[in-house]
Amino acid sequence: MSQHEHQNMVDLFVIGGGINGCGIARDAAGRGFSVELAEMHDLASATSSASTKLFHGGLRYLEYWEVRLVREALIERETLLRAMPHISWPMRFVLPYHPDMRFEGDTPTSKLLNVVMPWMKGRRPAWLIRLGLFMYDNLGGRKILKGTTSLNLHGTPEGAPLQDRFEQAYEYSDCWIEDSRLVVLNARDAEARGAKINVRTKVVSAEQKDGIWHITLEAQDGGAQRVVRARMLVNAGGPWVEDIIRNTVRINSTEGVRLVRGSHIVVPKLYDHGKCYFFQGEDGRIIFTIPYETDFTLIGTTDAEHKDVGTKPVCTPEEQSYLANFASNYFKKPVSTDDIIWTYSGVRPLYDDGATSATAATRDYVLKVNETAGAPMLNVFGGKITTYRRLAETALEKIAPFFPDTEGPWTAGVPLPGGDFPVNGVADLTAKLAAQFPFLTPAWATRLIKAYGTDAFEMLKGATSQTDLGQNFGSNLTAQEVLWLIKNEYARKADDVVWRRSKLGLRMTAQEIEMLDVWMAENIARTTSEPQPALRKGRG
Repeated sequence: MSQHEHQNMVDLFVIGGGINGCGIARDAAGRGFSVELAEMHDLASATSSASTKLFHGGLRYLEYWEVRLVREALIERETLLRAMPHISWPMRFVLPYHPDMRFEGDTPTSKLLNVVMPWMKGRRPAWLIRLGLFMYDNLGGRKILKGTTSLNLHGTPEGAPLQDRFEQAYEYSDCWIEDSRLVVLNARDAEARGAKINVRTKVVSAEQKDGIWHITLEAQDGGAQRVVRARMLVNAGGPWVEDIIRNTVRINSTEGVRLVRGSHIVVPKLYDHGKCYFFQGEDGRIIFTIPYETDFTLIGTTDAEHKDVGTKPVCTPEEQSYLANFASNYFKKPVSTDDIIWTYSGVRPLYDDGATSATAATRDYVLKVNETAGAPMLNVFGGKITTYRRLAETALEKIAPFFPDTEGPWTAGVPLPGGDFPVNGVADLTAKLAAQFPFLTPAWATRLIKAYGTDAFEMLKGATSQTDLGQNFGSNLTAQEVLWLIKNEYARKADDVVWRRSKLGLRMTAQEIEMLDVWMAENIARTTSEPQPALRKGRG
């Protein structure tokens, strides 16, 4: 190998700019690996931006006896909360109880109870829910989040929007997460630690030659192809992980994914308090209704088989009706499909464990190293956004044998960009931002802190009035903020800004979004032409 080739080689090449790919890239870069990542669209453009926006243990997974997964997720909630208090925060969940609550028929718990308590016919008894919540409170070493309490719904804000047949409820804790921003901040931190992040760059092929991967990349804007050499390949393609194995790398594998579509609807705010509802259906499924972007309520999710990775997932009319009707079984005021302002849908790439239904398929992750091509390749199947950091650590455990003297885990509690302030410090930081930049409205200041944390001060640096921030595209999205997103957060199109880096698309008009797209196209070349940090030399 020539000296030039050696210098242009990386330790790890990561395919996929979702949460798993960016999480692995960050962890690896922080351990001294040279890393390059390619995402064929925008970061978090698929599954990672279509979650229910929760860091949660997965209360429902206890019914499937996935105690290890639940415990790991419960521990991670607080670990992550400390590292990103700007984009994640505690939320209380209200679980109304009624004797008609039922299990999904295929759960091990349901099958067991059908044997020992056949008269229950799939219902969830109150004692079982209390037992599950006791385990939920105690499996994960909870320190920050509040424990479970019982709640009488009569005459309470929590009971006011619900039908009168619901008299009692259980209230427990989980966390909100801005999923797309989580991905972007992991990518930013990976780059700050030496990784190279390529967006809108497709991996055309990956071939092994003499124990080295030769990865051919093609920019989606029509740029010339280039080849990157890597000692190891990480396939974090999410829904495309199996397609990458078979068609991009072209190796035989028995491993596969089960594509399960999860859809959500957004409607005008259904209630005034800031708590979520956990609703159980008579079909055994559950949904959440979550306060969303101040003025809205998010309702989801569904579990439907999705046959073709090439078909863009959409929230079908049937799913919209299902979610609206499900919520209407609980709320006094029915939810109509006419109320829907926005929908989104994503495909969960679950490991194909042969489960009989989409709901029953495991949510745990599976990592497999394949060496049949002559160079090592790590394939990432499944995973939950809550456990992405632990997945990355586990991935590095699989990678370490191929790289002697690999450094150990380091990410637990290390802040993501903008997250270097206390868990309970959002209000104080918002007040500080508003005092330093008095032209900000309270809602504007809050939005900036919850998006950028301490980076909001850097983004607004030098501004003494709103005029200093340049053009206002709508909803106080200014040219200065957009330039920040282009330069620092890989935004290239309007959708990247208004639907992933923020949710301002809910408030902006189609015309405003179109104007933003035109402006970004005109300004993006000069903004992204500045020199990038040099790629770390690597461990080889």
